[in-house]
Amino acid sequence: MHLTIENILLVGSLLLLVSIIAGKTSYKFGVPTLLLFLAIGMLAGSDGIGGIHFNDPKLAQFIGVVSLNFILFSGGLDTNWTAVKPILREGIALSTLGVLLTATSLGIFVWLVTDFTIYESLLLGSIVSSTDAAAVFSILRSKSLALKTNLRPTLELESGSNDPMAYVLTIAFLTLVINQDKSFLSIIPLFLQQMILGGILGIAFGVLSKYIINRIKLDFEGLYPVLVIALMFITFSATDFVGGNGFLAIYICAVYLGNQDLIHKKTILKMFDGLAWLMQIVLFLTLGLLVFPSQIVPYMGIGLLISLFLIVVARPIGVFISLIFFKMKLRRRFYISWVGLRGAVPIVFATYPLLAGIDKAHMIFNIVFFISVTSILIQGTTLSIVAKWLHVGLPEKQKKLTATDLLLAENPKAEMKELLITSDCFAVNKKIVELGFPKNAIIAMIKRDGSYIIPNGLTKIEAQDTLIVLADRPKIFDEVYKTLKTQKI
Repeated sequence: MHLTIENILLVGSLLLLVSIIAGKTSYKFGVPTLLLFLAIGMLAGSDGIGGIHFNDPKLAQFIGVVSLNFILFSGGLDTNWTAVKPILREGIALSTLGVLLTATSLGIFVWLVTDFTIYESLLLGSIVSSTDAAAVFSILRSKSLALKTNLRPTLELESGSNDPMAYVLTIAFLTLVINQDKSFLSIIPLFLQQMILGGILGIAFGVLSKYIINRIKLDFEGLYPVLVIALMFITFSATDFVGGNGFLAIYICAVYLGNQDLIHKKTILKMFDGLAWLMQIVLFLTLGLLVFPSQIVPYMGIGLLISLFLIVVARPIGVFISLIFFKMKLRRRFYISWVGLRGAVPIVFATYPLLAGIDKAHMIFNIVFFISVTSILIQGTTLSIVAKWLHVGLPEKQKKLTATDLLLAENPKAEMKELLITSDCFAVNKKIVELGFPKNAIIAMIKRDGSYIIPNGLTKIEAQDTLIVLADRPKIFDEVYKTLKTQKI
């Protein structure tokens, strides 16, 4: 096929359509959707029936980085701080010490069973050391898996926050492979710089982004998600420019924004949820096209051995040691160990050795790809079964809705009250976005001077306004009264 812009759009849209249709039916057979996207990309590639030749690691890496921005940012927006706060220390331990221990133990194993040097082995271990956010978010949420206590927030926090650690380790050990004369201690300043700057700038850009979103007055609601996309990329690129970890910065920024009252927040969340799914599909299709299945076959034996060691030994070592100082039931630790899904992120990180041109780059890439596929296939298909076996799952009817779930829910608001705003009320001269209004209540209309106004977050409440408030149950109005500091009428 002669590639033109029209042909690329045609093929791309057909692959996207096939991926969505295949994903809709895949769970009937227990196959994770992401694996279907990857398989479709491979079938369309050079070794598949599509015959599309794609061998551009640099372009694949660019698509991967852009996609990870959206996936991590969307995951951060959906992270409920109230649910995360009790398990914050456990999540940080898993995403830092856990990743380091996983990378180290797997690296030593690879060094013992292959002809890799110790730095090449640790590079491979670092690339596959983190739990993949795209895989965990999509599989847990697609399966609507209800888990006991704080297990689900722990898993989502770890998967969303551990990619930065794996990225730093990957870059550090790649530097040591290229520059054999450098010592291991030379990577410590790089690590501290990346993590500290990433954390500080993530919070700073989060506060700045909230200020911009709520202060700027755009004429069209649809422009607000576009504004947030611009702020997301500014956060990532500016942090990376000054030597910080951009992935960590955008995740922290998104967590902060997701737990604040924003103008048109519902629209922003829905847009990013759709974009995250689009980017997951595009990312897995691209990586599927980049892979040549015929080149993977020679490494299937060693790849399976490394993958099994990662699942059965290295990941549990990282989890159990990093959580040793926390009170947690043994079966919960085992389940966290099992949800160590490897997906697209390791494959994206594996493009860095390819672009650096190190000797064993193609071997590392093919092994990493095989590890990711086997991880999704083995662990991704058994999350529900293992949850039941370890007794950490809950019936679906007992699943608690998060604040984000409540915000996005289209549940009818069955209760209505009219509230008069007097001059001594707290809400006077306040924008609705500044009130901290309950998530399961809405101000449907405002009656002012004999006419009705349909409000948005920027609408300023005035004295003598009558608010028509809808809620899904009567008790919510007690919270509404406290928020507005008005009396019941």
